[in-house]
Amino acid sequence: MVDLSEFEDIRPYSDEEAMEALQRVSRHPALPTISKYLFPKQKMGMLSELLRRIKTIDEFQKVVMIGVIDAVLARSSEGFTVSGIENLGKVNGKFLAVSNHRDIVLDPALILHSMNAGGYPMAELCVGSNLLTSKLIEDLMKSNRMIKVIRGISARQMYLNSQTLSKYIRLSITSGKASIWIAQKEGRAKNGIDKTEQGLLKMFDMSGEKDFVENFKELNIVPMSISYEYEPCDSRKARELLLTREGPYVKKKNEDLHSILTGIGQKKGHIHLNIGDPLTVEEIAEAATHNGNDKYQVLRGILDQRIHDGYKLWKTNYMGYDLMNGTSEFLGDKYLPKDLEEFKAYTEHKLAKLERKLDRNELRDIFWHIYGNPVAMK
Repeated sequence: MVDLSEFEDIRPYSDEEAMEALQRVSRHPALPTISKYLFPKQKMGMLSELLRRIKTIDEFQKVVMIGVIDAVLARSSEGFTVSGIENLGKVNGKFLAVSNHRDIVLDPALILHSMNAGGYPMAELCVGSNLLTSKLIEDLMKSNRMIKVIRGISARQMYLNSQTLSKYIRLSITSGKASIWIAQKEGRAKNGIDKTEQGLLKMFDMSGEKDFVENFKELNIVPMSISYEYEPCDSRKARELLLTREGPYVKKKNEDLHSILTGIGQKKGHIHLNIGDPLTVEEIAEAATHNGNDKYQVLRGILDQRIHDGYKLWKTNYMGYDLMNGTSEFLGDKYLPKDLEEFKAYTEHKLAKLERKLDRNELRDIFWHIYGNPVAMK
């Protein structure tokens, strides 16, 4: 048994705590409505009854959450595909999954879904504390093996919390307790550009007691890429990017919750997850030959390249690229004229929901860059 006493503030629920939490969730007044939305052919109390019978987190994830994810995919996607699941077999023990980040809930949920389908134990998830906007969400998240990443604190507190998180991640992996998922940067990539933060890699290294090579080798880092044909919250991301040009963007109360619900319900077209090759000892050793921060930059470059290589481009991406550049480079090869007209109409439909005072030309350009930037990155 691994001693987690020093991680009380960030660790997921234990089985016993999760059972108490799920009993609370089962009594929430909104649950019958949620149940009917996800499972329209079942009676409204189905989900509440199911939660009351759950005895372990494994059972909750496999019986309830996999069913919920399947229901969300059936309602809001044209299908979910996975490539590279065999790469998890190259890892000796537990691993640290580092992926791009486009949707608050769906990214980690779909990665867990894929691990379960591949016969792997589901990972624990690093999620920002800013998303815990209610007891209901906290109960659901922490019952889904959520590790709390504390946000909105001083630089000194951030450093201390990074040390704690780094130690928890390393202990979980090296002890064989659990694999861990974390996004390559804080927050979603709102502009379609996926880049790993150097500070994240330095955080991983903080808890290491060996040399650079051994510290990263024992984490078994596996890069992952998730891509959506229609970007979750695309118009909301365009709005935020436009307002950011005018000054610091301040989120409204419950804005993250609204993004969660929008991301879940919005039509997403096709979705693909690629699981890349794990970082090799040779790659880590090559990075170690550099000085100072350059070591982390080399690792960052490898991770970014793997994530970009694994990112599946859809025709919406090629259309966004041509529209943002005023070209027709991919017309005929990757999409047809009728596809372009439909995508332009989709753009106007989504932007029409935003405040009329916002500049439409700028919004449109940002919107197309969200879709086109992944093509430029590849």
